[in-house]
Amino acid sequence: MNYQDFYNNSIQDPAGFWKEQSDALEWFKKPQTILSKDQHDYYQWFHDGELNLSYLCIDKHIKDGFGSQTAIIYDSPVTQTKQHITFNEFHDEVAKLAGGLQTLGLQKGDTAIIYMPMIPQAIYAMLACVRIGVIHSVVFGGFAPNELAIRIDDCQPKAVITASSGIEIQRIIPYKPYVDEAIKLANHKPQNVIVFNRNLNAEIPKQDYDVDYQTLVENAVPSEAVSIPSTHPSYILYTSGTTGKPKGIIRDTGGYATALKFSMKYIYGVEPGDVYWAASDVGWVVGHSYIVYAPLINRNTTVLFEGKPIKTPDASTFWRVISEHRVKVMFTAPTAIRAIKKEDPNGKFLKKFDMSCLKYQFLAGERCDVATLKWTEEKLQVPVIDHWWQTESGWPMLANMAGLELQDVQPGSAGFPVCGYDIQILNEEGQEVASSSEGYVAVKLPLPPGTLMNLWGNPERFKSGYLEKFPGYYFSGDGGYKDEDGYVFITGRVDDIINVAGHRLSTAEMEEIVASHKAVAECAVFGVHCDLKGQKPLGLVVLKAENNDSEEDIQKQIIQDVRHEIGAVASFRDVLVVDRLPKTRSGKILRKLLRNIADEMSYNIPSTIDDPEIINEITAVYKINQIGIHKNLTSHE
Repeated sequence: MNYQDFYNNSIQDPAGFWKEQSDALEWFKKPQTILSKDQHDYYQWFHDGELNLSYLCIDKHIKDGFGSQTAIIYDSPVTQTKQHITFNEFHDEVAKLAGGLQTLGLQKGDTAIIYMPMIPQAIYAMLACVRIGVIHSVVFGGFAPNELAIRIDDCQPKAVITASSGIEIQRIIPYKPYVDEAIKLANHKPQNVIVFNRNLNAEIPKQDYDVDYQTLVENAVPSEAVSIPSTHPSYILYTSGTTGKPKGIIRDTGGYATALKFSMKYIYGVEPGDVYWAASDVGWVVGHSYIVYAPLINRNTTVLFEGKPIKTPDASTFWRVISEHRVKVMFTAPTAIRAIKKEDPNGKFLKKFDMSCLKYQFLAGERCDVATLKWTEEKLQVPVIDHWWQTESGWPMLANMAGLELQDVQPGSAGFPVCGYDIQILNEEGQEVASSSEGYVAVKLPLPPGTLMNLWGNPERFKSGYLEKFPGYYFSGDGGYKDEDGYVFITGRVDDIINVAGHRLSTAEMEEIVASHKAVAECAVFGVHCDLKGQKPLGLVVLKAENNDSEEDIQKQIIQDVRHEIGAVASFRDVLVVDRLPKTRSGKILRKLLRNIADEMSYNIPSTIDDPEIINEITAVYKINQIGIHKNLTSHE
């Protein structure tokens, strides 16, 4: 069946379509009720079905005779460690940890926080929790104690599972002092903190609530996977909210498993037994869905990578991992590719490796500029697929469905809607706009399986944030448009639209032009206050390591490029060269933070920032250039 027919079937008969997809799973109790509504009058999937994610990820494959297959390849250039873990070995670790958690009193419906680096024990902890029905919340290892405390108070975990330390390019980050400080700050006090000692000489302060991970596992009786209702929460994943208070996205169990199994086959085009690598972190939704659950449900070998795209040891690291482990499909963020491109613009490192195993390269996590897409295609010589989704969706919403029908996609577009997502572009009144007209990106209800169920402890915020703006639709918070051929273009968060003298302009469109300049490695364009015009655009650029033009010439060329493509109406006159841009740990550029700095507004440094020190660097550059809310900036000193 071709894409259009398959997609139409999913929209016209969602219950029938997803019932058929759910048959690919092994249920403990097959669902009879496919689509229904919960007590909040919101859609839910497979209400009366029962299954277990840990069973699907491990036990089923052993039962089917694949216990000796490698489940996880742990590759850590920062510790120079590599480990191949079979499904049999994986089962022993997870079942014993689950049994250990039960001896501490954890049971179905309880919550646990996992605060771990990118090590196998992080995956063991996730699978051990869902094995016994404990709802896990993975908090990115190294988050500040205050942010961890906020999450402790929100989900009230019975236990925190952590490690002695993380490691960032020759720097050890002790986790245990952060956890202890967070518990001091929090009103809720977890009963236990389970500590895995990595033996990297990090400080591990001892507390009465501490439990040694290794001892707990060694003494435990292995636990079987318990039967879990399809609508039981599998995990809580916090994402930033506009109020500053994190939102706890709740994911179900049966709908999630169904969607992930479907996505591996039809979106990513991988077969059971293939090696799959998502270069993310288990603290993010990509890590949950595509390092852990989806590849393991699909019996893929998943790569668990502890390192960075550059400096561990250099910009060849990704290509080495793909070549060495024979990765068939790889998934990373555009910012990782831009970092590699900046260090190795001509792709010299690539020539050292046999990349013949790679079939598809997927990109997501932020809008992918055309220049980055083209560079990646040119260097890798495989289809490079930009696709779009959110923490809330849990799996892709727009994609070129490689496992179904690989299509030619317009550069700059994330493709067509994925099966189950009836994506429409609406105006302020909730009406569909004409082709190529920009509007709000919304999805007609019901959303397909695997998407968010609710917000933890806050159903009213769930309704007001996602459902009330356009009744009958899920509002994504993004702007975009569809062209005449149905390709969807995501232009960015709706607050990335700026008003310049009454003209509504997309900073994403300007950013696309800036990024296409041959000397630019990465960039950000955002609106700042202007007394005369209300707002004006400001561009920050990071230059490639190799370029021959002066910064002043590059700035003038970029300004001219934007004026040529968009016109004088854009009022694009200000460009600054900086060494780096502030980003979240998942690679998203913090444009709102940059805007607040430029406008001399008060701001909070987001907990998700990769390196807080960069704020001082950016602020210093503004001051050197005498950038205030009334100034133009055209030079860099």
